[in-house]
Amino acid sequence: MDWQALMDEDWVRYLLVPGLGAVALAITAWRSDRRRMMRSDPDAVGWLPWRDIAFWSSFAAVLLLGASFKFWLAMAG
Repeated sequence: MDWQALMDEDWVRYLLVPGLGAVALAITAWRSDRRRMMRSDPDAVGWLPWRDIAFWSSFAAVLLLGASFKFWLAMAG
């Protein structure tokens, strides 16, 4: 497989790479919210709203990766 040619595709640059970034952000936010819940005072106000960030980045990841899968199937067929 020619990886350089694959990275030149628009759907990879605009859908797959941001989708994978959104997955990484969702995992980071989930772990940070999990760490907040394990503290001695879980109701203490955090620095960032990790639960909301995890939700919205997961939502973005599903949309972006679904669209990139659609374009990948169109390219393969």
